[in-house]
Amino acid sequence: MSEINPIQSINLNVNSNSELLEKQATGIDFYKLVQEQIGQVNHLQKESGSLADKFERGIEGVGLAEVMVAGQKSTVAFQALLQVRNKALSAYQDIMNMPV
Repeated sequence: MSEINPIQSINLNVNSNSELLEKQATGIDFYKLVQEQIGQVNHLQKESGSLADKFERGIEGVGLAEVMVAGQKSTVAFQALLQVRNKALSAYQDIMNMPV
């Protein structure tokens, strides 16, 4: 058995943190990030609807648990996206209300 040396795990953490800092320093296109998230939420909702439709039609291999989990995943993803939108809108309104 090989043991993990604590120093190696610390080095891995430092490397992953430095990579994260490099990504932050180069900047992330917020518009692109939001667009990707909207696409993922849309995909989850379509998948959930498709599974529900298959279950209603009685197609083999689609269980109630699978349909419910897919529905909950799409609901949670949508709610998270909605919260991000609300926070961004609130930040925009705060900036617009600042005296110049």
